[in-house]
Amino acid sequence: MEPISTALAGIALFKSAVDGIKGAISTANDVSDIAGFIDNLFEGEKQVQQKRNQKSGQTVGDQLGIKTVAQEIIDAKLAKEQMQEIATMVDMRFGHGTWRSIVDERAKRIREAKEAQAEARRQEIKKQRELEETIKNAVLVIVVILIMAGFFVVMIIMIAKAGSYNPLFISLSEYPTTNIDFTSQSP
Repeated sequence: MEPISTALAGIALFKSAVDGIKGAISTANDVSDIAGFIDNLFEGEKQVQQKRNQKSGQTVGDQLGIKTVAQEIIDAKLAKEQMQEIATMVDMRFGHGTWRSIVDERAKRIREAKEAQAEARRQEIKKQRELEETIKNAVLVIVVILIMAGFFVVMIIMIAKAGSYNPLFISLSEYPTTNIDFTSQSP
């Protein structure tokens, strides 16, 4: 959605939630009867705040214009008034502190969700680092094995060359062997 339609959708959602709560509050048996409206109220407020904080796609003149500034301030004050009115209505219908409990529980759940996301990110980073460390160790082991194998091959080649040119290297094929027959032994 583009920013203007997002803001309009947020405002419309907020207003419809306020109207829904006002219409259903007198017949509601408990808070769960108006919970959907309360969810829409918070979601509409969130969308309006996001639009207010998002200035991309607007020129500096649009952002700083009297009409834009005035509209944002008036919308924020009206939303605050309506939220206070809803809070009072909920507290009067379901007992003092009900709205505060709803707001606190919502904040707690949002905080827990953010903490869970942060923990998931930390775990993902930890797994990635462990994988990188494992790959580094595997590469190191392979390099050491290749160096050792290369060293072994070079040593074999040097020994073979040294044996064929070294006069001290004794080859058994150069000396005659005597055939000794061990089958006829005398006592």
